[in-house]
Formats: sequence, structure tokens, C-alpha cells
Amino acid sequence: MSKNNNDSVISFGSVLFGIFALLVICFLIFGGWYGCKRVEVWSAEMTGKAELAKAEQNRNIKIAEAKANLEAEKLNAQAEVERAKGAAKAIEIENGSITPTYIQYLWVRQQGSLGDKTVIYIPTEASLPILEAGRQNQQ
Repeated sequence: MSKNNNDSVISFGSVLFGIFALLVICFLIFGGWYGCKRVEVWSAEMTGKAELAKAEQNRNIKIAEAKANLEAEKLNAQAEVERAKGAAKAIEIENGSITPTYIQYLWVRQQGSLGDKTVIYIPTEASLPILEAGRQNQQ
């Protein structure tokens, strides 16, 4: 190797720089591939945690709705018991005191809840209403 011909001689420093550059490129490629795999695993883990949190939230909502429905049913049952107690008490009070006049009074009072329906009253003996007037003739 002659010192006069610099074009044909490759210096040791150039070879080391080339090897170093090749190693850096290989390291960057491997590091990028490894980094992408780690990001992919991390992303899947985060997606799984988000889905688990969403499922737990939906479960909690369903439990809260079921508890609210149970409470509403308990309150409805209590209201029904109180209504039955009131009806039983009313029957007890009215027992023996129901007269045709009282039945007429109850019928007239019930007419207020009919709304826009037309009621035709036909007087009969003893001034009692015909309570069966709404039935149709069956043939």
C-alpha cells in the first residue's frame, strides 16, 4: 500500500466508522421492532383494563337498578297492604249499616270519576238506580 495513492487505500478509521454506522443502524432497527412490540403489548393491556372497568360499571348500574326496583316493589306492596287495611276497616264500619240510600249515595259518588262519559239515569221504584244498565243484550 502506498501512501501516494489515497484513492485506493481505505483507512482503518473509515472501516471502523462503517462498522459502527452499521451497528447503529442494526440497533435502531432492532430497537424500533422491540419498541413496537412493547407498545403493542401495553396497548392491549390498557384496552383490556378499559373493557374491564366498563364491564364493572355496567354491572354496578344493573345492581343499582335492581335495588331501586326492589325498593319500589316493597313500597308498592306496603301501599297495597295499607289500601287493603283501609278497605277492611271500611267494610267493618259499614257492616250492618248499608242501606239502599247509602248504596245510592255510593253510586252517585262514583259517577264523578266517569269523566266525559254520558250516564242516563232511569228512576225506578224506591228511587234506586239501575246498576246493570251498562250491560249489552247477549244473544
